[in-house]
Amino acid sequence: MTVSEVSTSPETTERDHQILFDAVTKTYGDGEAQVTACKDLDFSIGSEEFVSVVGPSGCGKSTLLHMTSSLLAPSEGNVYINGVDTRSPKFERSDIGLVFQEPVLLDWRTVKQNIMLPVKILGENGNLDHERAFYDERADELIQKVGLEGFADAYPKELSGGMQQRVAICRSLIYNPSILLMDEPFGALDAFTRNKLNTELLDIWKETNKAVLFVTHNLEEAVFLSDRVLVLSPRPGRIIDDITVNLPRPRNEETRTSDRFQELSSEVYDHFKDIMFGE
Repeated sequence: MTVSEVSTSPETTERDHQILFDAVTKTYGDGEAQVTACKDLDFSIGSEEFVSVVGPSGCGKSTLLHMTSSLLAPSEGNVYINGVDTRSPKFERSDIGLVFQEPVLLDWRTVKQNIMLPVKILGENGNLDHERAFYDERADELIQKVGLEGFADAYPKELSGGMQQRVAICRSLIYNPSILLMDEPFGALDAFTRNKLNTELLDIWKETNKAVLFVTHNLEEAVFLSDRVLVLSPRPGRIIDDITVNLPRPRNEETRTSDRFQELSSEVYDHFKDIMFGE
C-alpha cells in the first residue's frame, strides 16, 4: 500500500472519533518465524473518551499502542488519528502524547528541563506552534497541576517513582496533544501510589479534555479509570469484549467499594478465568 492510498478515511471526516482501527493486523518476522501479535482489530475511540486495553501477556497490547502512535505500522489495515492515516504525510505526531511504563527521564536534566525536552526538540526542527515562553509557562502550570511544586529544579534521582511518573505525564502533555497514550504507566508502583496516581490522572484528564488509550494488566485499574474496557484474547490478540463502564464520575476511593465496581471488575476477570482455566 502506498502513502497516496492512506490519506484520509472517508468514515472519519465528521471527527466523531479520534482513534480508529480499521481491520488492523500486525505480524513480525517472515516465513516460519512469523508471529502475528494482533489480528483484525476494529474499534474507535471518541473525543475525550477514556478507554483501557487489557489482555494476557503477549497478546499485542503494547503493539496496539505503538501502532496508534505511529511507532509501528500495521501489516494490514489502517490506523486513523483525527481522520488521518498514521502513515500519511498529513499525520501530525504532535496530536499524540505517549507515556511509557518507565518514566525514561534524563538524569542530567531537571524536572522542568525533562518536561520541556519535546519543546527543545520541536524548536530545533522549527516545528513549535507557539513561542518558547508559552511552553515555559505551561510547564509551570503542569508542575503545579500534578503536585510537584518546589521540585522544578530537582533531578530524577531526587524523586520517588511516583513523582518521576508525574514528570513523564507532564512531558507528554507539554505541547497539548489531543490524544494521550499510556503503556502500563503505573505498573512498577506500589498499590497505594498507583491508586493515588489513578485519581490524579482522572483529574488531569477532566481538565485537559484528552482522548486516552490506556494499556494495563491491572483489571481493577482499567475499570476505575475508563469509560470502556477492551478485552484482548491471547495471541494473536483480538477484541473479545468491549465493556461499557457505567460508573458515575467523578470517581474516588468510594467508587472502588461500590457494588457496581465489583460487578464490572468480575465481568472483566471472567474473561481471564476462561483464558487461564478454561472455565
